[in-house]
This record gives sequence, structure tokens and C-alpha cells, in this order.
Amino acid sequence: MPWLETWAAEGLTTAAALDAFDSLPIVTPEAMIGTWRGGELPTGHPLDGLLAFYGWRGKRFVDAERVDPLLFGREDEVLALDPARLPLGLALALPRIARTDAARGLFRLVQPLISTRAPKARLRSVAHRGLVSAAMIYDDLPIIDHFRQIDADRVLGLMDLRPTPEPFFFLLTREP
Repeated sequence: MPWLETWAAEGLTTAAALDAFDSLPIVTPEAMIGTWRGGELPTGHPLDGLLAFYGWRGKRFVDAERVDPLLFGREDEVLALDPARLPLGLALALPRIARTDAARGLFRLVQPLISTRAPKARLRSVAHRGLVSAAMIYDDLPIIDHFRQIDADRVLGLMDLRPTPEPFFFLLTREP
């Protein structure tokens, strides 16, 4: 899809991103089961580029009750992290510090301490922007990730994070 490649390379405004999201069909929770590779889609959101900077790998949906919302690491070592133990508020408040090599190095050191084997989110059908589609609801944070189908192996994600006024967008690609 040409619009997706343009978005990934050049970014979109939030309004254009919402239009793209709204144009896509729903995805069922059952279709989300599996492991997905994550990628960010820039819109000028304060989180743009941050997940990739820290080595975000994607998400894993075992079933509707067992979801690993944040996978980090490399092919040989992937860890599921507990989102409630991440300093998200600090990263939003101090974006320059969050994007330093020192902060990234510290994050790599503490990953084993903030990793978890317990699921930290659930998968449900949720109404958002006029359609009922699959959504991932975080257990301990005011975050809902809403999904729309791009094709059989890709979905567009919209992270609704309180208190940020605008959504954060990401792409998920199914891993084999």
C-alpha cells in the first residue's frame, strides 16, 4: 500500500493518520492471535521514534486473556516487559533525556528486572471511532490499543493513552 510506505518514510499529520485508520476494516480479536513485529508510524506524537530507539520488537497475543503488550530485544533474546514498570511519564516529560544513549544503556541493563512472564493486557472487541474492532486493554495503565486490518498479515494500531490528547500510531506485521 503506497500510503503506508509514504507514512513510514515521511510521516503524516494526526488528522491524516486518523483518516487512514478510519478507512480500514475491523479486525477480530481471534485474528490477532500470534506474535507481531512492531513498527512506528510518525505523526509528530511525543513518543514517535522512542520505542524503536529502545529496541521495541512487537506484541504477542496468546489468547484473549494472555497478552504480552511490549516485547523488546533481538531475535535470540526477546523479553516481555511489564508496561507498568516503565517510566513512560518521565519519557513524555523529559523527551531529550529519554533519547540519550545513556538512558538507552540503562534501559538495557534493567530489562531483566522489569520483564515478566505474566500477561499484562487483554484482547477485546471495543467500539472506537464508530466501529467495533479488536483492542488490547492494558491491565495497569490507562492505555487501549485499537486495531484495524490492513491485510492478512498487517494491522494498523492506534494507542489511546491518557493523558496525551492525540493518539500514537504503529504498524504490526504478523511473524511466521
